[in-house]
Amino acid sequence: MTTQPHRHGPEELCEEGLELYGRALRAGHVSGADVRAAPCLVDFGLLSPAATDPDRLEPVAPALALHRRLSASADRIADERRREQRLAETFEPLMRLDGQRTAPADPPAIGLIGGLDRINEAIAAAMADASRELLAIQPYDGRNPASRLARSLGRDQALLDRGGRIRTLYQHTQRHSPPVTARYEQLAGDAEARTLDQVTERLVVIDRTVAFIPANADRTLALEVRHPVLIEYFAITFDRLWHMAAPMYPETVRPAPLNGITPRQHAIAALLVEGHTDAVIAERLGLNVRTARVHIAKLAATLGSESRAQLGYLIGRSGILDREG
Repeated sequence: MTTQPHRHGPEELCEEGLELYGRALRAGHVSGADVRAAPCLVDFGLLSPAATDPDRLEPVAPALALHRRLSASADRIADERRREQRLAETFEPLMRLDGQRTAPADPPAIGLIGGLDRINEAIAAAMADASRELLAIQPYDGRNPASRLARSLGRDQALLDRGGRIRTLYQHTQRHSPPVTARYEQLAGDAEARTLDQVTERLVVIDRTVAFIPANADRTLALEVRHPVLIEYFAITFDRLWHMAAPMYPETVRPAPLNGITPRQHAIAALLVEGHTDAVIAERLGLNVRTARVHIAKLAATLGSESRAQLGYLIGRSGILDREG
């Protein structure tokens, strides 16, 4: 009799593996021959060869095995990010050489900037030449924005002093953020802020001539965009989001609850029916996962739901997504 091939995803544990791990816990070990039926246990680090007999495999605590796997994953991610940084630094002088070949009179339409300090320097240089307008989308990234806001306060006030204006979009979760509130109390001039449930990635548009957008997940790389078509696209996108947003400063207007459902619960309901996890919902709305789960629980209580599956059904039946968010 031949055995069926052992096939499943690299992050999955099969029934054979669960059964064999239970046997290993009860007996204190299993043999190498036993593991042939469930090699995923060794791949996960849940079985380890005994020091005295390599053919004798002993169970490893799940918490320890998980910690080792996550540490290895974190190391790989860190290596990739360091590689991205090295590549950006390697290619930057090459891009300058390419620009010298054609000797353009103007800056390149799209350029890559590596490193947070260089990104901030490029934005500051563009702001120093600005005289009309700053458009910004600032999504919440889980970090305290106080230091970032303090660094930009002087250059933003200088633009306002030259007669320019500033318009910034945040998520609703930042409406009562002390650093954000304090920023607008310190700025003197034509500065406005509005909020939405969800915003795009970070965007800075200066005088509708240059824009900055992230070029990787941790925002250590950025694109400096000067192409007129792209700048116009960014500005139109911002304007449409701005008109849908709720005023935050200088006047505050919040949408009122409808039928006991708050605007934030409405936003969560829309993401729930799309099938998103709690973690994705939290990221999209600028919340931590625990707070997102509290709002989901309140929504479930309002609709009388006793399970996640029932909640999706009740959201659809309630008609709350038929109204504008």
